[in-house]
Amino acid sequence: MIKKLLIANRGEIAVRILRACKDLGIETVAVHSTADADAMHVRLADESVCIGPAQPRESYLNVPAIISAACITGADAIHPGFGFLSENSTFSYMVKEHGLTFVGPDAEHIAMMGDKIMAKKTVARLGLPTVPGSDGAVTNIDKALKLADEIGYPVLIKAAGGGGGRGMKVARSKADFVEAYETARREAGISFGNDRVYLEKYLENPRHIEFQVIADKYGNAVHLGERDCSLQRRNQKVWEEALSTVLTPEFRDTFGRKIAKAISELGYLGVGTLEFLYENGQLYFIEMNTRIQVEHPITEMITGIDIVREQILVASGEKLSFTQDDVKFRGHAIECRINAENAETFIPSAGTVTSYHCPGGPGVRVDSALYEGCKVPPYYDSLIAKLIIHANDREQCLARLRRALREYVIGGVDTLIPLHLKLADNPDIIAGNFNIHFLEKLTEQ
Repeated sequence: MIKKLLIANRGEIAVRILRACKDLGIETVAVHSTADADAMHVRLADESVCIGPAQPRESYLNVPAIISAACITGADAIHPGFGFLSENSTFSYMVKEHGLTFVGPDAEHIAMMGDKIMAKKTVARLGLPTVPGSDGAVTNIDKALKLADEIGYPVLIKAAGGGGGRGMKVARSKADFVEAYETARREAGISFGNDRVYLEKYLENPRHIEFQVIADKYGNAVHLGERDCSLQRRNQKVWEEALSTVLTPEFRDTFGRKIAKAISELGYLGVGTLEFLYENGQLYFIEMNTRIQVEHPITEMITGIDIVREQILVASGEKLSFTQDDVKFRGHAIECRINAENAETFIPSAGTVTSYHCPGGPGVRVDSALYEGCKVPPYYDSLIAKLIIHANDREQCLARLRRALREYVIGGVDTLIPLHLKLADNPDIIAGNFNIHFLEKLTEQ
């Protein structure tokens, strides 16, 4: 069993991991930049180590500094959280080479799923459906044009080695394909140091559906149902729900067990999320995230399973504490990402939190590292809190969400709370009529 765990992250996810460790009786080590010296995760941890200046590349992405911090504090494990080094296969490998436990999958699986072409081939071999497209990277423009004709327009050109919408362009006709192709390659090279791209059929009005999985080293793997993450802006999720309103219980059970079987056959260890596009009653694999997800709390709310706790336990060599048949789904949950951004312009907002009041009541959970007087630095991701609501059904969940959003006070920085209030009152969202383009169109009006 892990005795002392270093949390190689910051913000709300660092606090979330720290709390799971406290519940398990595991000592914690927080690492921080100079900008985060007074952060909540630093204050709550048993020990803390400053690993560098504010810029991420000099601190939270500084592998030697993080591993050194683990060694000097006597930590025997490192949890990467999400973002930063969480899906860096070299980091996972180096952690293990130093005799430490990496709370995540093997470097092989991180690298495999980090390359979207390899990930697509892998899941297809394991029997999961994928979006029609090229068999691999397309490096020749003439071949790319021929393939695009075979796939049929519109065609999506995607970076092989990255995500977040960078290196992703849509060509709606042959006339605009060359420019889209070259732009996608250029963006991919700049963003990921890898300009390989591949082609997929562009689905016009899909939902974004993802399945949560967890597996131990003994071949046991289960799914914890799905989340609908269709409300996105520039391919960044803003609002997530569990369960989705488009999958039937029978489809969920059959498809979820198929996913769990594939993960078991892969020999995967830890938590992961398989992401799909859903259109016309079909799911198509697009990528796998080999880490804990930002939106994991809504799955915890509907299953009663502490996913981070289980993640730490299976990394310690324990067997899963439950089977697939033990997983029961209760009610509905919604998560709103509270980013420090202007709700209309989406310009990031940094500064000091001058006032803070957290909502409460039945079915209300807030994951955050905020407190009155804390600073929101300009150097990192703008996510500062997550408002998670659970209720017996979606209608009650939305009612509780509106109440909680109106109670939530964060002064001193702009936040997306006004946007979420607008979404919670939107007739189409209330009716469940939305897809991955809905929020983009709404915010452009």
